[in-house]
Amino acid sequence: MKKFLIIVGVVGLVVAGAWAVKAVTTVQAKARNARLSSDVESLFDGLQKYKEFVGTYPKGSNAEVLKALQGQNEKKVTVIVGRKLEVNGKGEFVDPWGNPLRIYFSDTSVLIRSAGPNGRFDESTAMEFDDFIRSN
Repeated sequence: MKKFLIIVGVVGLVVAGAWAVKAVTTVQAKARNARLSSDVESLFDGLQKYKEFVGTYPKGSNAEVLKALQGQNEKKVTVIVGRKLEVNGKGEFVDPWGNPLRIYFSDTSVLIRSAGPNGRFDESTAMEFDDFIRSN
């Protein structure tokens, strides 16, 4: 009987430990997703302000967009993005997982895409599709 109680106790501890790890992982994932949403909203606001002052959205790669927002544009306008967004060593905006964002422009809108936790830009039909896609 004593062995049975010890086994039940050990199994209970393992289950509780697994539950705690899952709970912490879930909280961390929700925090990263919330930060990504906030970052993207700030970036949208900054790009909209840029368009209001310069007349068009910036052109080029992620790093070129960052430079344009920092004042390296034809009108020398600097746009302060609401929250300080993370930037990698290449001068690119990155998501909370450290992956560079992809920014696409049309005449009237912007689309921002994050590769998500797996770090790959997946097709929407992929089994592990976790990309974050947002447009204004």
